[in-house]
Amino acid sequence: MNITFRQLRVFAEVVRQGSVQRAAEALHLTPPAVSMQIKEVESQVGLPLFDRVGRRLSLSTAGEYFAIYAQRLLGTLKDAEDAMARFKGVESGVLTIGMVSAAKYFLPQLLAQFHAEHPAVEVRLRLGNREQLVALMQANEVELSVMGRAPKDWPNRAEPFAMHPHVLVTSPSHPFARAENVPAGALAREGFIVREQGSGTRAALEEFLAVHRLQPMLIMEMPSDEAIKQSVMAGLGVSLVSLHTIGLEWRNGLIAAPSVEGLPLMRRWHLVNAAAKMLSPAAEAFRYFMLERGEAHLAAMFSETALAP
Repeated sequence: MNITFRQLRVFAEVVRQGSVQRAAEALHLTPPAVSMQIKEVESQVGLPLFDRVGRRLSLSTAGEYFAIYAQRLLGTLKDAEDAMARFKGVESGVLTIGMVSAAKYFLPQLLAQFHAEHPAVEVRLRLGNREQLVALMQANEVELSVMGRAPKDWPNRAEPFAMHPHVLVTSPSHPFARAENVPAGALAREGFIVREQGSGTRAALEEFLAVHRLQPMLIMEMPSDEAIKQSVMAGLGVSLVSLHTIGLEWRNGLIAAPSVEGLPLMRRWHLVNAAAKMLSPAAEAFRYFMLERGEAHLAAMFSETALAP
């Protein structure tokens, strides 16, 4: 097959976006140009790679297999480009970083500092839970990820760069909010609002409950920290969340973080990448930046919110 890497990139973007129009916008091409590249790829393969219903595209069975190989080829090319950039000592190009939702409360500020020092690096962010970020790193779509709990079932390098406390949150009108200290056993009577399975926050809650042998009622599952905070503030239940997600609400009296036996649960923020991957110069620069600046930045940002154990 005489397929070019340019055509593979176009194909991969259409797969990612699920639309010729959106892929064209992302690639700064016209929709007819994208359609033409896809037709050429299908002509070379000799099979339809997409099922078309109106303007909607979905991968055919052949397309699903081809997408896997296309991603491998593009990943290998990216590794080659990164290796050559290392020889040149170049810190430029596109750096794609993954982050769990709790990191969005501090990572953008750190990225602003990093960009000021490395203006030639274009940074792109991908948001997901821990399992989603691992999948993106395995697919070579993300070089480095910021997450709490490091993966155990995938070869990786996980480097801690800051403490990551988790606390119980309630509405300001909840009885716990007025208590000097809440015994862990009292949580057995509470309805918990929780993150989805696979998230680090959910894992932290399950670890705390197991240590104290508690089986409280899980009344609601939500895919984001923002949704959980709004629900807690509305009095729908209580939750265990990262301290780094509640600064604004806590300082303004919109949410309470009572002192609870066994809390805060202290974990660490990690910078994670595939063990076998050679990082690009831009990714290596970001890695050093986070290891040197991350802890001090978080301490400065959240010192007002810090709660005594």
